[in-house]
Amino acid sequence: MEISVDGERLAGIDGQTVAGILLAAGRASWRTTRSGAPRGVFCGIGACFDCLVTVNGVPDVRACRRRAADGDEIRTQSRQEET
Repeated sequence: MEISVDGERLAGIDGQTVAGILLAAGRASWRTTRSGAPRGVFCGIGACFDCLVTVNGVPDVRACRRRAADGDEIRTQSRQEET
């Protein structure tokens, strides 16, 4: 299985979460807060909102809960304020 993350192709295994694929690819964070602080998986069970990504155009999807599907288009998110 293969997904695209910000245009980069990443391989995964059927049943793996988006967060699992990102972590396996060496990415510890993929979202930033308003202050610019990096965020990735924190709780790993969907209780927090640190691992949010956009999946196939749908924003604010918890990467730790979303099972990846072949061909998914993932975009990282940023909540940084414009200066």
